[in-house]
Amino acid sequence: MDLSKRAGLAELMDAPDLDPQTYQRCLRDLAAVNRVTFTHHPTLRWLVHATLHLPPGAKISVLDVAYGQGDLLRLIARWAGKRGLQVELSGIDLNPRSQLAARAATPPGTSIDYRTGDVFAFAPAAPFDYIVTSQFTHHLTNPEIIRLLRWLEANAATGWHINDLHRHPFAYHGFPLLARLLRWHPIVRHDGAVSIARAFIRRDWEALLQQAGISAKTTWHFPFRFSAARLK
Repeated sequence: MDLSKRAGLAELMDAPDLDPQTYQRCLRDLAAVNRVTFTHHPTLRWLVHATLHLPPGAKISVLDVAYGQGDLLRLIARWAGKRGLQVELSGIDLNPRSQLAARAATPPGTSIDYRTGDVFAFAPAAPFDYIVTSQFTHHLTNPEIIRLLRWLEANAATGWHINDLHRHPFAYHGFPLLARLLRWHPIVRHDGAVSIARAFIRRDWEALLQQAGISAKTTWHFPFRFSAARLK
């Protein structure tokens, strides 16, 4: 695999004919991947920093683009409760099977609005305070990422955060071994490596942001993550 540039390989989970049971099993395993590899830590740290100035009881709205099983939104709900913030949580995901899986995994009493739809066709009535997205942009082409960056800029009132994989040989070769050791689904094992091959190095993000005409901060995070973020 040539990792000098983004790969254009397809991921098995993106197949429209993947049966719902297998899809839900893969989403459960991906949520486990996120826990084991600290996937959501950069997003949560950014939200902590972004809301430091807010007093207890303040109200904020957060949108997660491509929420999958909803594990990031549930993590934000727990964090906001501990922080004493009143948070309105929403998510949008193109795949209707994600909505079913996320609702099934969300405990009763946790108020999260899981929606199905194309983010580019989604026009919220009012901007969200914060928009986050994790492990989504590697599914997109470069022109689509530029379009997403501009959409985030237009629809986030206070700031936005993108978290995704770092394209690196160690991550590419190491993930299938970890997935086999932890007995994650073969599709997750396959797609994890493909996701890394489709992912980014720092100069990719710098070029994409420049083409979008947006000034934002890019940060590397352990293990093998890059984020692009902006606070207004």
